Amino acid sequence: MPEPLKIVLFLCNWGPHAAYQALQDRSADIPSEIKMIRIPCSGRISKALLFKPFEMGADGVLLLGCRSGTCRYGTGTSAAEENTADTRRIMALIGLGGERLELATFLPDEPEALLTFLQSFADRIRQMGQSPITRRTRPIAEDTAAGDLPTTPEAIVAAHDVFACQDCGKCTSACSLALAGKSYSPRFMAAEIIAGRADAAAVRNAVNSCLTCGICYERCPSAVNFPEFIKSMRIYYHDREVAAAPAHGGFFQSMMRAMTSPTLAPQRWRQLPDTIRTRSRGPVLFFGGCAPYFDIFFNKFLGVRTHHILEDSLRLLNFFDVEPALLENERCCGHDLLWSGDRDNFLRLARLNAEAIAASGAEELITACPECCHTLEVEYARHGVTLPLKITHMHAFLEREIDKGAVAFKPLEGCATFQDACRQSRFSGQAALPRKLLAPLYGNTPGGLVDAEAPSICCGNSAWIGCDADSKAMQVQRLEKARRSGSTTMITACPKCQIHLRCAMEDVVRAKQLKMELVDLTSLIAKTIHWE
Repeated sequence: MPEPLKIVLFLCNWGPHAAYQALQDRSADIPSEIKMIRIPCSGRISKALLFKPFEMGADGVLLLGCRSGTCRYGTGTSAAEENTADTRRIMALIGLGGERLELATFLPDEPEALLTFLQSFADRIRQMGQSPITRRTRPIAEDTAAGDLPTTPEAIVAAHDVFACQDCGKCTSACSLALAGKSYSPRFMAAEIIAGRADAAAVRNAVNSCLTCGICYERCPSAVNFPEFIKSMRIYYHDREVAAAPAHGGFFQSMMRAMTSPTLAPQRWRQLPDTIRTRSRGPVLFFGGCAPYFDIFFNKFLGVRTHHILEDSLRLLNFFDVEPALLENERCCGHDLLWSGDRDNFLRLARLNAEAIAASGAEELITACPECCHTLEVEYARHGVTLPLKITHMHAFLEREIDKGAVAFKPLEGCATFQDACRQSRFSGQAALPRKLLAPLYGNTPGGLVDAEAPSICCGNSAWIGCDADSKAMQVQRLEKARRSGSTTMITACPKCQIHLRCAMEDVVRAKQLKMELVDLTSLIAKTIHWE
């Protein structure tokens, strides 16, 4: 027998609540599937809160607010309209269907209109049936990670040889957070966990504040892999349900957990320009990542266009006579779930992706996202998920093709600063690769490329956790340094770097001093490359 349908109703405390209460007072035929949650204002229900019920098993969600112009807080109705529209677009992309979410506004004296609306929405959900998202309350046997992975602080310390720490302080002196002014010390955190104080609130906060950028591992004379140690500790905290709440209400982790449902059918490639040539099957598969979701989520405040990175990547593949195949049902790689501690759902995503990738028959997978590249190439194998093809970052593909000759670039004028992607430059040891690609673009401009030697500091956030005033200070310092160098452009290699740095540029006080052009390296090459 199928489970009864579940519809969550977020009901504004003001206008529509009075109408709803009138229906309750006379025992009106409110659909039994509807479960009401009374809220102070419809504008307070963020995109994360609108999506969370679906992750938890809801089949439909309603948000009822005040009519435009009657909101007691001024902007509640307009904020609700924007949040609902964005969430519906993302729901459509992941294959859930935006029709399962609806916003409506009512006055206190409109109970009949409200009842008609509720009954109509309930009828719609009945016709659509249960949500394709499968809710799991606990891991099942095939979802758990390998049994030899450490599960206690003592085992985690031993597995990562944290005892080898010499207490020299090089990690702290190089830590981007510490340099930004945060009272933060990786060696202190390691010492506290070794001493048996892993569950202390201060230690948990320190673990969740780590950027996992890898600079401490780079400097450590004992080669203690601190990012891997942090990742294991976050998994430990998540399994004990004491993990820190991610930024943005945990929207992206919630979306990724929803994607672990096998019956969900994402439609993330449906808006590609007609000029881009792809095929249904072929030796090369392009993996896009989460850029389209980022652009919708941040469109109001930041105006990000990270999907241009994907389009420019595909144009470059076409430029070199490669027509890649695309996975219409492509899901997130799971990077942010893993690095925020949710290993079980990471494994579910990884296995679904591996199945789809293997079925594609491709021989090489190319991605423009450094986090996707590291996750697919390293983390999947580390967790026992095998991909039967070669994983290549877009920069490596470009290097391979450009080195064949017969191509040139339109020279760029001015001065630019390059922002490294931590997963590429430090985790994969490829700091020289993007600089090699940049050299012909700025070769004729003395001092045209700043930070042309060593990898730059982190952009200030990883896996959407630990975002705070100290992260913002890091981003501001990074932009101020670039501006002092005379740079007018910041070149990035990761979509999240663009998002975080653009966020810092929105500072209401320093905006004019921080503003500069942000462009991805792949997009820059796509705009300047030509055949000789």
